[in-house]
Order: sequence, then structure tokens, then C-alpha cells
Amino acid sequence: MERYFEIGKVAGTHGIKGTLRVFPTTEDPSRYELLKEIMIEHKGKKETFHIEKIAYHKKFVLVTVKEIKDINIAEEYKGATILIPESSALPLASNEYYIRDLYGLRVITEDGEDLGELVDIYETGANDVYAVKKGDEKELLIPAISQCIIKVDIPAGEMVVRLLEGLR
Repeated sequence: MERYFEIGKVAGTHGIKGTLRVFPTTEDPSRYELLKEIMIEHKGKKETFHIEKIAYHKKFVLVTVKEIKDINIAEEYKGATILIPESSALPLASNEYYIRDLYGLRVITEDGEDLGELVDIYETGANDVYAVKKGDEKELLIPAISQCIIKVDIPAGEMVVRLLEGLR
């Protein structure tokens, strides 16, 4: 079964001809221009739509698809999720990871101490912060910077970290 990535949420419509106003949830909204089709998940069902035109307005991506030509039909998709198959995802550079693949990683120090599981990721202005939890212990917050994150091994389900002074 193929896995999918979320790349946006339908926020509403644009104009009267059924263009979808999409809030992008991808780091690079211009990636929509590389797509020929998208999948829309709404009310428990997934439908494939073929892209005719991509435009931008303020913080939104305006997506015109062949299958929707009327504002009333487009309105029905408000709140829907825009998905693409994993095979259409942009390639990652070295030391880049999909956020979804980091959740659940076992986090250990470079000395082999088990710190727990990566349970949340907080986006801050400067860098992300990984929340690690072990049992009933207090959440440990580790900045996602090269001084702290030594190695990420997605296939092994493990992240090796160096705890800087004051992190505990």
C-alpha cells in the first residue's frame, strides 16, 4: 500500500469557476508546479484530481483542477487534505528527513544511554526542538542542531544525540 504526504489543506475557493484556495503545509509551495495530479482526502474518501493551473495569492496556492468547474462543488471540499503519493515527493538532501519519519525514533546518547522516544517536534524561529519522553519521566527537549544531533538512522529507528550542558 502506497504512503502519502500531506502538502496542503483546502481553505476555501477562489473565484466562481471552482479554483481551490489551498494553505500549503509543505516547506516549498512551488512544488505544486511540478505535479500533474493531486489526491484530495475528504470525509473519509480519497479522490484523484488532475491539475490544470497553479497560481499564488498571498499565502495561498490557487489550484485549478479539471474535475471541478463550479464554485458550489469546490465549496464541498473546504477543510479537505491535499495528498501526494510518496513516489512524487521531492528528493531529500543528505541529513534531511521527513518529519513524519522522526516520530517514534528511539533516542540514545553517544554513550549509549536510552533517553526515550521522540514524541513531538516543536517548530521555533531558529530551529526545531525534539521532545523526547521515557515512561513517566519529564519530557526532554533537544534542539535540532548539528552540535546535538549526531546521527539519524531511520531504517534502524534510532537517533544518536549529544546532550549539551544544561539540557537536562
